[in-house]
Amino acid sequence: VQLVESGGGVVQVGGSLRLTCRVSGDTFDNYAIGWFRQAPGKGREGISCMSMSDGETRYSDSVKGRFTVSSDSAKNVVYLQMNTLKSDDTGVYYCAGPGSSYRGPYYCQMIWPHEADRWGQGTQVTVSS
Repeated sequence: VQLVESGGGVVQVGGSLRLTCRVSGDTFDNYAIGWFRQAPGKGREGISCMSMSDGETRYSDSVKGRFTVSSDSAKNVVYLQMNTLKSDDTGVYYCAGPGSSYRGPYYCQMIWPHEADRWGQGTQVTVSS
């Protein structure tokens, strides 16, 4: 499985960004994607997860109500729509997932946010005040 993120950038407080994670190398409809972020000087935080097999989504309390995860199976991509951004949202954002689609259907429920086998390269999000 290969994961490639895009869409980071600089945005003002209150603004929006959409991140994209392109998935290749396995059965997209059985896969799952977790979104993580790492703020400067802090540990990695799992913020969202989506299971493409049943559409289940999960969010951390820190982003619930502001971020929305979705997917487009025709394009093999997962999106993270980020609205009402705060300065605390600044960091490097990663999409990640299991080593294969075999673990996809239960990844969000039983594994995320504790581990991931495949990681994208990360994309910087900077929210300026």
